[in-house]
Amino acid sequence: MLQQFLTDGWQLRKEGEETQPAVVPGTVYTDLLRNGNMEDPFWKDNEIRALALMDSDYEYETVFDCSTQMLAKDRVLLHFDGIDTIADIFVNETQVGSAYNMHRIWEYDVKALLKKTGNALRVVLHSPTKYIQKEFEKCRTLGTEDAMDGFVHLRKAHCMFGWDWGAHLPDAGIFRRVSLLGIDRARIDNVYIVQKHENGKVTLSFKVEAEAAAPDEEKVCRNAEMCSGENTVLCGTRLHYTVQITDPSGRMLLAEHSPKEVHITEPELWWPNGYGSQPLYSVKVTLFSDGEVLDTWEKRIGLRTLTMRVEKDQWGECFAHEINGITVFAMGADYIPEDHLLGRVTPETTRKLLLQCKAANFNTIRVWGGGYYPEDWFFDLCDELGLMVWQDFMFACAVYELTPQFKENIRQEFIDNVKRIRHHASLGLWCGNNEMEMFVAENHHWVTKKTEVRDYLIMYEQMIPEVLQEYDPQTFY
Repeated sequence: MLQQFLTDGWQLRKEGEETQPAVVPGTVYTDLLRNGNMEDPFWKDNEIRALALMDSDYEYETVFDCSTQMLAKDRVLLHFDGIDTIADIFVNETQVGSAYNMHRIWEYDVKALLKKTGNALRVVLHSPTKYIQKEFEKCRTLGTEDAMDGFVHLRKAHCMFGWDWGAHLPDAGIFRRVSLLGIDRARIDNVYIVQKHENGKVTLSFKVEAEAAAPDEEKVCRNAEMCSGENTVLCGTRLHYTVQITDPSGRMLLAEHSPKEVHITEPELWWPNGYGSQPLYSVKVTLFSDGEVLDTWEKRIGLRTLTMRVEKDQWGECFAHEINGITVFAMGADYIPEDHLLGRVTPETTRKLLLQCKAANFNTIRVWGGGYYPEDWFFDLCDELGLMVWQDFMFACAVYELTPQFKENIRQEFIDNVKRIRHHASLGLWCGNNEMEMFVAENHHWVTKKTEVRDYLIMYEQMIPEVLQEYDPQTFY
């Protein structure tokens, strides 16, 4: 698969105003501040004026060229790792789609619209404050009194609309990378690795799914299917894969012929901070068709068993991390977004913060459900530093109306993030939400309709468990 990142030449324009330079990945507030068109929102009452800026729409635009190799691919996708939040996307003035969830990955077929030079990409970001106001008028679903009314209707970091610890700064932007993906015949949709530990040996089981494409649009097969042998045929394409594993010392093991299992002897186990070291193994899955490389998937994993010990004891019931058979006392803190302006959060700022956590003898970081699912580098750092991650799904201090559209939206959100995060050694458990069950079950705080209690049970006791059972059954929920 050919990938072209679209990082250069971006311009930002507030509706009715002139353009100004922009940085992507980045955000509206970050660009306005950098260009001197906004005052520091954390100084005195500047927050009020910064909030008013989000009553307007903003446009990001760039122009890019395409190589001959990209244009020759069977299929070309415009891929966004993260858009915040309500967006219409145009390529060469043709709308290719919309986005409406900060927590999802968005892709659009654009092959038919591309040319060799001068392709215009425009992303129109609509006002989040006007959106939640309009939705709240239609459905008065409630949440914490510290946030703006209607925040529950938009899949955007809740804390951006105000929290007991934070300002009302609902930023917007293209806060993660944008790229073109050129696909010939097929690509790897996802890889799931299950570990089995026994008698000084670890068996890695591989579930590799591929998604096929064909030059004829009518033949495009968008449903992922298992690639499970030398004779796998997907939409007329014969596929197989290899697995290459590199241990912490650099020794390599290559398994060919679409292996379902790979055995590792004398494994080096991954431990949380204070309990041992954090050796990491590199895993590379390569997808082939008739001897030609179509795509690769490459990640780092840690060999460990990690779950929660939940059993009756003399005080009631214990709830403790259990890693490699050892019960661990969790020591750590709550990780909220580092900055309201996400364009200022970098691998360097996050590394500095997590190094401080390790120096303070933390072994656990809990990702709070009122923010957003962290960047890949956050989990990479936790893998390296031995910080187990308690990962909330992004729901906090609110109830939600489970319309068919909302249900479909959050289910895909779950799938995108579970598939993205599940391979990390640091992932300790998934958690449904932040501070909600007590309010809903005991005193019906925020509850205005009986259906909201029903929807609560469907979301956290049916939908999330079902997604995790399919995509990450080995991690505790």
